[in-house]
Amino acid sequence: MNPKSVGVIGAGAWGTGFAQALARGGHKVQMWALEKEVEESVNKEHENKKFLPGFKLSENITVSTDLLEVAANKDFLILASPSLFLASTVRKITTVPNIAEGDTFIGVLTKGFVPSKNGPKLCLETIENVLPGIYKGNTVYISGPSHAEEVAMGKLTGLIAASENPKNTIRFRELMNVPGLVAYSSLDVVGVQICAAVKNVVATVYGMLDAISETSDTFGDNGESLLLAAGLNEITTLGFAMGATHAATFTSIAGVGDLDVTCKSQYGRNRRFGQDIIKKHILDNFKDLDDLIARVAEVGYLPEGAIACKYVHELAEKNNLKLVICDGLYRILNKEISTDELLSEILRQKKRSKR
Repeated sequence: MNPKSVGVIGAGAWGTGFAQALARGGHKVQMWALEKEVEESVNKEHENKKFLPGFKLSENITVSTDLLEVAANKDFLILASPSLFLASTVRKITTVPNIAEGDTFIGVLTKGFVPSKNGPKLCLETIENVLPGIYKGNTVYISGPSHAEEVAMGKLTGLIAASENPKNTIRFRELMNVPGLVAYSSLDVVGVQICAAVKNVVATVYGMLDAISETSDTFGDNGESLLLAAGLNEITTLGFAMGATHAATFTSIAGVGDLDVTCKSQYGRNRRFGQDIIKKHILDNFKDLDDLIARVAEVGYLPEGAIACKYVHELAEKNNLKLVICDGLYRILNKEISTDELLSEILRQKKRSKR
């Protein structure tokens, strides 16, 4: 393998876990962190104590708080900043010579929708509208069932590299040909991105049901599987409405694979948020969904599904789609209905569909 120089913009858990996988394979990785404490803990102690504590990181990984330094002179650049800050972050690096000239291949790990004055946008569309024109149709989206903790451990993980440019999917697959990772190609950039964003919404509802199931005579493993399957149907419905091109996307690791691990894994923040809604009544601390999003740092971790459900609601209304689970979470977080009312509504919908 020919080692590459890689920049990772965003030193959160997923960015760090992905950087560790690449570094394990011999690539030289420099991460950008906003926090000085992350730079110091990784460079001095080889551990991201703030976002991925407990994992010894490769000496092939360094961190800088200088964004332009991390973007400069890299073979590959991986964007892993939160969706809310993706566009503003990319705008700052467009004048870096290797970016301005299109010499660096750019991939995206960020999951979710990006807000705009014209409604929610997907990640690749957002960055390609900001980057130099040479990147149009040439950026790559990376997704799959991939909790940062297991990726950092080197446990087997499958990922999909999706792009309109098939050669670039191969380039990223070669980059990810490292111990612990198995990579595949996809041309369905819309479908893969929709799966990555909306699975967090379904996983939050799954977490609520999981907490309720502990003491319920009505819900158990069977009900949770029913919810997972129904949630996948909603993801598929929205995906095709948005322009997805391949049904197989939703039955692949990008779809059912990522949804399954997000719903069931002990590491899932969205599942945890759903459980906290039931067990800790965490929503009592917030007035409505907008208040929750504005003060999401007070949750103590980032429940992406809480943010994504607002944009799924907007897209469903725009496309005249009935998404009972996704819209139900929106109404719960917005204090319009209770969890019990949502579950009753889901059951009524399933009964009605069998007639």
